[in-house]
Amino acid sequence: MDAERLLEITAYWSFWDSQVPETVPRDVALPQRLRDSLALAVQGVRRCGKSTLLAQMMAHYRLNPRHCAFLNFEDPRLGQQLDHTLLDGWVAAFRSAHPRLKKAYFFLDEIQGVAGWERWLRTQLERPKDNYFVVTGSNAQLLSGELSGVLTGRHLTLELFPFDFSEFLQARRKGTLEDYLHNGGFPEPLFLDDGDRLRQQYFSDIIERDIRARVGARSAVAIKQVVQMTFESAGAELSLRRVAGAAGIAVDTAATYLAACEAAYLVFSVPFFAFSDRKRAARNKKYYPVDTGLRRMVITRTGADRGKLLECAVHLELRRRGVRPAYWRGKGEVDFVVTTNRGIVPIQVSWEGPTDRHFRALEAFYESFPHAQEALMIGPAEFEAGALAGLAPDR
Repeated sequence: MDAERLLEITAYWSFWDSQVPETVPRDVALPQRLRDSLALAVQGVRRCGKSTLLAQMMAHYRLNPRHCAFLNFEDPRLGQQLDHTLLDGWVAAFRSAHPRLKKAYFFLDEIQGVAGWERWLRTQLERPKDNYFVVTGSNAQLLSGELSGVLTGRHLTLELFPFDFSEFLQARRKGTLEDYLHNGGFPEPLFLDDGDRLRQQYFSDIIERDIRARVGARSAVAIKQVVQMTFESAGAELSLRRVAGAAGIAVDTAATYLAACEAAYLVFSVPFFAFSDRKRAARNKKYYPVDTGLRRMVITRTGADRGKLLECAVHLELRRRGVRPAYWRGKGEVDFVVTTNRGIVPIQVSWEGPTDRHFRALEAFYESFPHAQEALMIGPAEFEAGALAGLAPDR
């Protein structure tokens, strides 16, 4: 593609001659500064606001918008030849158009579809030339495995999720916690009268573009069945054998589909809490959705289970804080167990407040883990007050 056409497409995605729209500020921990020898990678589910965050970075780092080049690599005008030569041409075209510019900032949105981008980026970072790179992707494996090896020591990773409750309230100033649990935190649908239609489209796009294509499935039917069962059983132990039987697929196939769903940030697995790898592996995992509003689009059950929805919201809040929760079941169940810089903390979630069942489960838990910290009891009031704010992961 010639330089003029590349710059034309870049102008569409950039803010050279237009105002950056006002958006809800995202509560994320950006690095203190950008470096030309270190890429920043933003990962998260499709449509959670990654592109908006890129635009917000200009204000955060006080960048001149005319020195920033944005490109979304899912733009069909870029054609089918998405590889390192396109990236070379793009950077060269922008630099040629700004020959006196010292520092240039390149925002590469939805980069995962560009073949060889990771090795190309590595060469840019190893010999920095005042070019600064921020990339986004809709897959948790964007910077894992082989890719992580290619960029070892050359990137920082930031995970972005749909709005948390405080961000939701900025979008809907008269909103309530029940509104939040009903609608979820995907940004754009919150500003529409028919937001559910867009949520349904999000679900279809994630299934088709981030999951079915990844696993090579001919049809999305079985994948949707797996997701539906996973969403409906949110917060309960899930048997892969039962899921496979209901969807009419092999157990290994069900496991592959669930792994792809997790890689696409559609669901999250929560393992059994134990210090022994063998004990953890012997128990089924629990799964939670990335968004309660999206879950509502998928499940077939009617009626609001506010306790389960609150549990889903608590799980996502833990994830936002970098905490990877587990669950525990003995003589009763502890909803979440997190390992923090303070030690092991059990968490019970209940919409109506803790009951004897919760306390009996905690008593059994402390018999097995007597040095655990004081439990957190999370209801609507505690969630709204930010009772999880003090938790920090154990590094």
